[in-house]
Parts: sequence; C-alpha cells; structure tokens
Amino acid sequence: MNRVTAHTGSKYPIIQAPMGWIARSRLASAVCEAGGMGIIETSSGEIENCKKEIQLMSKLTDKPFGVNLPLLFLKDDSMVNFCVESGVKFVTTSAGDPTKYVGTLKDAGITVYHAVPSLEGAIKAANAGVDGLVVEGTEGGGFKSPIEVGLLVLIQSIKRNLDLPIIAAGGIADGAGMAAVFAAGAEGIQMGTRFVSSQESPVHDNFKNKIINSGIDGTYILNKKSKPVIRALKTDLTKEIDEKGEMDMTALMNIKDLYFGGDMEAAPALSGQSSGLIDEIKPVQHIIDEIVKEFNSICDSMSELKI
Repeated sequence: MNRVTAHTGSKYPIIQAPMGWIARSRLASAVCEAGGMGIIETSSGEIENCKKEIQLMSKLTDKPFGVNLPLLFLKDDSMVNFCVESGVKFVTTSAGDPTKYVGTLKDAGITVYHAVPSLEGAIKAANAGVDGLVVEGTEGGGFKSPIEVGLLVLIQSIKRNLDLPIIAAGGIADGAGMAAVFAAGAEGIQMGTRFVSSQESPVHDNFKNKIINSGIDGTYILNKKSKPVIRALKTDLTKEIDEKGEMDMTALMNIKDLYFGGDMEAAPALSGQSSGLIDEIKPVQHIIDEIVKEFNSICDSMSELKI
C-alpha cells in the first residue's frame, strides 16, 4: 500500500479518468471490480443523470469509487452536497480553484485530489489543503494547458517543491508507462484513452477503432492561442481546425454524436498520445491485470540495471 491506495481504498493505484458522458457506472464499476478506482464524471453537466449514476454504483460494485467535480462548471453546491450526503469517500476536483469546496469535502471525511497541469497550480492546490494531486502532462487527451510540459518533467518539478501523493496522468497505457512515472515520483496513474477503448466503455466502436488505428503522432493539440485547448485524434474535422488555428466550445456541441453515434466528424475526438500504444479492445480486467504484471516485472528487473 502507498499513499494513493491508502486514500482511494482500491487494490491498485490505477484510476480511471473522469471523461464526460463516458465515465459512468458501467465503466467505473468495471474498473473498481478489477482492482482500480472508478470515477463518475459530472463534467457533462447532466447533474441528475450523474446523481443516478453515483447511486447505481453501490448496486454494481461493493468496491470504493470516486466522483470528479469540475469546479468552473458547477452551477451551485448541489453536487458537492450530494457527494457528502451519499457517503462518497474520494473526490477529484479540476478546472478551477479547489479552495471553495475543499473544507466542506474534507470535513465530511472525503479525500480530495486536485488535477493540475503545472507547478504553479500544484502549489496553489497544496495551499488550499488538498490531500493529493492528479498531475496532467501534455501527452493526455481532452482539455489541456496551452503550455506544453511533458509528464515526467512535470512530476519531478512538483516533487522538488511539494510532498503530496501524485497520480500521474497523460500518455500512460501500460505497465512500462506506470513504472516510468513511479520512478519519477508518482504513486498512482490515471488513464483515460486506455479505458475509453476498453470493452466496457460505452462509446461507439468507431471511436474505439480510431484509437486503436492511430499512431503516437495521431493527435493534434488544438486551439493553442485561445480556449479551450484540447488534444484530439486526427480527423478531417480536427485537421481543418488545426489549419484554421482556432475553435470555440461550439465545436464540441455534437460530441455525443461522436461518442455514441459513431460519427467521427461530429466533434473533436478527445484522446491522448497513448492511442499510439493501444492496439486492441480488451476487457477492463485484462487491461489492469496486464498493467500490474508488467509494472511488477519491470520493477523487479530494474534492480539489475544499477550502474
């Protein structure tokens, strides 16, 4: 057990990213049952549906799970209060300043990790009193910082300044990636793209197959000079956006048509560089088992590499 598993209560320090509309009970419960930490999203803004998904988790698994709260998108305190009332024990916060809610959550016995893309953000979160950090490198999919800092550099920078447990996120899809970030100072990993392309993921097969067929250069960082900055798979749509150099949130309006209708040109297909490391749709249990086996094997072999 390390600090991350002590905080999450999961068997392994492997966390599923809180992807909007995707990180619901079907996927999250599968991750929990496989020994990881499943997270229910609320970034979709479908608050009542998300509340139902949180309630459904206790019927699908007896393992601990978490909830993500994207602070800038919370219209009021209702979701925070619901997490407290529902007995949720682990929350990740993102997209904003955790100061407003960290006291309320921690007073309720909830462990709080805040997602950060920078050293500055990590220091601010630490000062706000969070229990740990989800450190997001530029390699990851979805919403990104316009300042592109690689995950390994970012982890080491934060570790030099803070002693908080770190869950590393961005470009991780296997045990080798997990071993690398642990060597840099992380105590857990968060994966989005790997779980999006799992058997239990609710997204259309067109999206899963696009991930599998993409290389490590198969994504764009879009909208660098505006907001939102995102990493997405290369498609005709994202090529057009990349050439134009800008987009706004309306580009994501039809993302459910992509996720669940399979129209890969309906919106940018949010995905990380780890798409180039994924070549097969697998059950979540197999994904986690393989990662743990490879991670342990690499850790054992590293002792032979002493100089």
